[in-house]
Amino acid sequence: MMLERQREGVAKAIAAGKYKGRKPLADELKLEVVCLAAGGMLKIHIARQHNIGEASVYRILAANPKTVV
Repeated sequence: MMLERQREGVAKAIAAGKYKGRKPLADELKLEVVCLAAGGMLKIHIARQHNIGEASVYRILAANPKTVV
């Protein structure tokens, strides 16, 4: 019963445009992260320099395995 009401509420919020998700990272930032990692910079330093999470750096690099040395 509660899950049905929750699904109804979520569907209503989606229809009203309340669920938009988070904004994706800019392509320029992704390219810079890949270049810095290829240059040998530590992932935690890349994350701190660009004010993003270390997990985001790993996710970007995992999506671009051919470009990372």
